[in-house]
Amino acid sequence: MWVRRLLLVPILLGLSALGAYVYFYNDPQPDPRMACYYGAYDLTDGRIVVVTPSSGLQNLRTVLMSGTTEFLQPIARNAEGLPTTFSRSTGWTGQTQPAGNQVMFGSCEEGTIAIESAGAQGVRGTRMTFDATDVTFESRGLKLAGRLLMPRREGPVPVAVFVHGSEDYSAITFNRLQYLFAANGIGMFTYDKRGTGSSEGRYSQDFHLLADDAAAALTKARETAGRLASEVGFVGGSQAGWIEPLAAMKVKADFVLVGFGLVESPLAEDRDEVFDDLRTAGYGDDVIATAREITDATARVMVSDFKDGYEELDAVRAKYGKEPWYAKIEGEFTGELLNYPNWLIQIIGPWFDQGTSWEYDPRPALQAYQGPHLWILAGRDSSAPPENTPRVLREVQASRPNLDIVMFPTADHGIIEFVEKDGARSETRFSEGYFQLLVDWVLFKEPAVKAQGPVVYDGGPPAAAAAAQP
Repeated sequence: MWVRRLLLVPILLGLSALGAYVYFYNDPQPDPRMACYYGAYDLTDGRIVVVTPSSGLQNLRTVLMSGTTEFLQPIARNAEGLPTTFSRSTGWTGQTQPAGNQVMFGSCEEGTIAIESAGAQGVRGTRMTFDATDVTFESRGLKLAGRLLMPRREGPVPVAVFVHGSEDYSAITFNRLQYLFAANGIGMFTYDKRGTGSSEGRYSQDFHLLADDAAAALTKARETAGRLASEVGFVGGSQAGWIEPLAAMKVKADFVLVGFGLVESPLAEDRDEVFDDLRTAGYGDDVIATAREITDATARVMVSDFKDGYEELDAVRAKYGKEPWYAKIEGEFTGELLNYPNWLIQIIGPWFDQGTSWEYDPRPALQAYQGPHLWILAGRDSSAPPENTPRVLREVQASRPNLDIVMFPTADHGIIEFVEKDGARSETRFSEGYFQLLVDWVLFKEPAVKAQGPVVYDGGPPAAAAAAQP
């Protein structure tokens, strides 16, 4: 009987882990009939709204250049089951707006949108027309799928190659920037990273491999755009901060723009997330210094591909497991390693291993790239805490006047604003000025932001910039 119970435990835990894997990695794909709604719409009040799919089969998301964003859920469908009318929820809060606040789409042939607000005059819009070219290209023996979306403008325009973060879904389907950029006179080449969407291969977080893919994408973008491209460079966020400068060492990139990335290793990202967890819980530098011993132990397990480091992991569990702050630790992976037995980690860990370049040092590639370069940071980033990144960027900037640094002081990862209640963050919108900053910088290579907006590090003395940091 005890043997059966002991065998049942790992089976149940394994099935639970497998269930979580299936849930998170097999999210329902968008209804392909909804694709005719995706794009940028020119509204009667002069604004531009972008519509893209969201999580779920028939849900959508709208984004304005101002950063306002809403989640749309179907409330009425036509005879074929295609949604035509949607309720509106603010940001990612899940708070549905009052009845009468809705979005309605015309037929796919019409390409129209109507945004209704209860008690106020609604606005109408027509979907903008862009030139889309679907292509495939090769990288490391695999065929990857790409799409070039170009505005209909006279003369050549800049083209940005969108580099993924750690997303495991199709960028061609979900990427909103391709429409925002095209609506503002910028072309964008979007591709499905290996193992996602229509691209071949296995999903990976090997930065050297992904940099090769990004370099191949830029080459294909330049070839496809031809004389319509005035310049071709990289744009991306999060994990793309590790990949873009590395790719720029492999291919001529005319510019590099990184949002909410880190100039530290992924191991440092986990460490800083743990420190941020403890600070948020109200603990001071003494506890944070102690936690470094824990993150060193969990890092060894990750770097060894779950083969070594378990004696050290057991030692920190025994030493600190009863401390009041121990349960507050989450991080990128440390919290998980602390909470599960070693034997289960050894079995389950390799299932989720995606070849992440845990010890990758991004500074050599950052220093090697000599072209125009913009880094946009989130001052309250909970996923990639900007502990040391601003300092490192400033050090590089001292000899690189074409490196611009902008921080949105109140933004979380993704340059997203939020409200806090009972220790939880509820995300409300993208930061005001963020999308306009992206467009202005790609067009003019100057971080044109309002005086009362984000903090701009303009290449002055590092000490002055440090004093200006929020």
